[in-house]
Amino acid sequence: MKKCMVILALITCTLIMVGCTDNSRARNWGGTLTTNLPKGTKFINATWKDSDMWVLTRPMNTNDVAETFTFQEKSRFGMLEGKVIFVESK
Repeated sequence: MKKCMVILALITCTLIMVGCTDNSRARNWGGTLTTNLPKGTKFINATWKDSDMWVLTRPMNTNDVAETFTFQEKSRFGMLEGKVIFVESK
């Protein structure tokens, strides 16, 4: 009976993790999500609305260089901190 409960708990946890999107997994459970922005797009800002991530971008100017930005959570307890890395390309 105990083995059955452990197996059921593992299956449930696996199904929950598979059902999560990358956004919600990084936000709710910690971890790192890398987002490659479309070519020629300059990153401005990012924010969360529920489990959705909103990203503000603009077209790159001729003098802009491609950069990498990190949007990182700092929690009170230092656990389950999420991180989103935005990678630009020219």
